[in-house]
Amino acid sequence: MSERHLDCEQVIRHLLEYLDRELDDRTMAEMSRHLEQCRGCFGRAELERKLKESLQAAGSKRASSRLRSRIKAILDSF
Repeated sequence: MSERHLDCEQVIRHLLEYLDRELDDRTMAEMSRHLEQCRGCFGRAELERKLKESLQAAGSKRASSRLRSRIKAILDSF
């Protein structure tokens, strides 16, 4: 079986699927191999990973009562 080499465009196109572990084992391994060798793509992957973690953390925080009241007032005006 020959080894495929993904280029940067392919890696970036599938980066979110990679970070979510939604790719097949072979593609995951190829992506990992590329990220180990390509500093540009590795940096992009780290940025996306940190952004994803920040968004997940933000989504788990409860909004302040002041913010909830403001949102409720806006929704009630419709």
